[in-house]
Amino acid sequence: MEAVAEGLWGLADHHENNGEIGKAIKCLEAICQSQVSFLPVIEVKTRLRVATLLLKHSHNVNHAKAHLERAQLLLKSIPSCFELKFRAYSLLSQCYHLVGAIPSQKQILNKGLELIATSIDGFSGRLWFCNFNSQLANALIIEGDYQGSINALEHGYICATEMCYPELQMFFATSVLHVHLMQWGDAKLVEGAVNRCNTLWESLEPEKRQQCPGLLFYNELLHMFYLLRICDYKSAAQHVDRLDSAMKSDLERTRRVQEIRKELEALNISLSRPGLNYRDRSALTEKRDQLEEQLSNFPGLWFSGKESLEPAYFGNVKRACGEKLVLAPPPIDGEWLPKSAVCALVDLTVVVFSRPKGLFRDCGKRIQSGIQTIQEELIKLGIDEKVKEVNLHHSAIWMAGLYLLLLMQFLENKVSVDLTRSEFVEAQLTLVQMRELFVRFPTILLACESVIEMLRGQYAHSVGCYNEATFHFLEASKMTESKSMQAMCHMYAAVSYICIGDAESSAKALDLIGPVYRAVDSFVGVREKTSVSFAYGLLLMRQQNLQEARVRLAAGLQTTHNHTGNLQLVSQYLSALGNLAVAIHDAGQAREILRSSLTLAKKLNDIPAQIWVLSNMTALYQQLGEKGHEMENQEYQKKKLEDLQKRIADACLSVHHFELIQTVRIQVHQFSDVDIKRAVAGPSTMNFDLDIPESVGVSGPSQIPSSSRLMDLDFGKLGRRKA
Repeated sequence: MEAVAEGLWGLADHHENNGEIGKAIKCLEAICQSQVSFLPVIEVKTRLRVATLLLKHSHNVNHAKAHLERAQLLLKSIPSCFELKFRAYSLLSQCYHLVGAIPSQKQILNKGLELIATSIDGFSGRLWFCNFNSQLANALIIEGDYQGSINALEHGYICATEMCYPELQMFFATSVLHVHLMQWGDAKLVEGAVNRCNTLWESLEPEKRQQCPGLLFYNELLHMFYLLRICDYKSAAQHVDRLDSAMKSDLERTRRVQEIRKELEALNISLSRPGLNYRDRSALTEKRDQLEEQLSNFPGLWFSGKESLEPAYFGNVKRACGEKLVLAPPPIDGEWLPKSAVCALVDLTVVVFSRPKGLFRDCGKRIQSGIQTIQEELIKLGIDEKVKEVNLHHSAIWMAGLYLLLLMQFLENKVSVDLTRSEFVEAQLTLVQMRELFVRFPTILLACESVIEMLRGQYAHSVGCYNEATFHFLEASKMTESKSMQAMCHMYAAVSYICIGDAESSAKALDLIGPVYRAVDSFVGVREKTSVSFAYGLLLMRQQNLQEARVRLAAGLQTTHNHTGNLQLVSQYLSALGNLAVAIHDAGQAREILRSSLTLAKKLNDIPAQIWVLSNMTALYQQLGEKGHEMENQEYQKKKLEDLQKRIADACLSVHHFELIQTVRIQVHQFSDVDIKRAVAGPSTMNFDLDIPESVGVSGPSQIPSSSRLMDLDFGKLGRRKA
């Protein structure tokens, strides 16, 4: 019977190589369903093979789980076969993970760790020890046990150290840093995790670094998130540049590898032709050897030729080796994110750093590129415009959630760019797209609800609907548990109240500003500080406390200039200070400040900001009696104001205008499916907190509406909605 099994295994290989997965599985299941008994070890190997195929090429997680549970029962009667047992435990753990059975997953992983401790040692056993601890850490994060997760990862790190395996050490060190960034408890512990990653990465030889592209991207992205959180934007920008350069190099390398492989396939077909003469065969063989040598010399093909024992992708299209960014060796599930997701994430980071600098053309290209990449991956997952959350396969939920969250981040940034440029109709369409995605995937995108509500407020503020804006900002603050997000929404609402201009609204603005101002030192970084300083300065201006306003705004400008590099916020600080200089008849300083502000507003194509500056310059020229400059300035101001009014009128005529500004929350049906909740609660790669300050929109003392705004650039703000 062993020969029969060998034959069916070979036939299954043949069908798999031809892409006929269904036929391959039928060959293997013929062994499992045979009336004649095979040896238990043969049936175990067959069931493991079936489960692996199902996980790689289908959504049949429960079918795969049934095969693995049966294999586990058979293995109980076999005293040895530790590798098979470990593989069964690992695959079964991943099945439990996919169906949301976290207690069962932890149980099977602990059983594997106990078996290693009592029965096996050596290099292979330690690799499996690392595998189980890595998966256990993942399961513990889903349950919110961050310290338990860190403990499991530290066990893996110690094991990798004992193995003298620096790449594996780096894998666990970066994973620990990832957990610290998600939790952000003790700042010193986070800093220590960052320093350890730096030390380990620097200790790796350059050649080994090139062979670890997955670790390079993982490490660089985590460092960037950390630096953004502590508001070290200059250092973070260096990591963004390295990420962008590395991604371009990797894509070029992948393209070249694919070309060589296609050429090799063609050569192998030619060599298989009968009747090939000796000279031609020798030439083709020599050419094939040269190409194979080229392929082997490519950096980054880590573990090339080694078949991973684990499916590093669940329910998704199988990806070739060059399409994966490997983090760790088999049998560890060594892929943090699919390469396409990392590519989109790199585009997103470039957008995040380009947008405050006013590099909107580059932003547009990156946003378009990122959205296209994500949409292609969603189509591969079977997600088109009609699919809803409840229709998703269990095994596709996490991956779908990853790409949907990324898509929402790109759309959020697009809305921000459109509002800054007064492209209100375009902003409407993008906001409607975000709302429709949230309605279709309300649980997966639950963390985006507050962001959508905040953007509705930004839109309403931009078109001068300040009362509606305050409603949406305050509602957004109620939808998140993030203290930072709440503070920023309160500052947005305060600015809108200031724009309303009456005494009651000013009192409400003060009620919002006061608590944030008193607690500003408790926030990490300067994001909240720069925003509350600006809002408080505007309120003081409204209250005619001009000297105090000048002091507050000057201090805020200095912080903004030194730490953020945000041109829009700098422009608005300058506009406010220029207005103050005009009010106190400091003509020399007013002229200098307003010219600088106008230059920045033009660079950003921020029409409302330009109008505010022009109105202040008109007042300055009137004070100085410069009639010619005054008339010229008024003419330019009139032209800009007519342009803005036309844009606002077009937006108000749109069918989407009222539904976006109306003071009601988005109504959706929240699903209670445990698997969807698990996907949202899991160790989401998007669960990072990026504190990037933006500009606060206000019309200032003049009556001209302003669409300049403070936009939330935190594309990782995933604070959960309060019950």
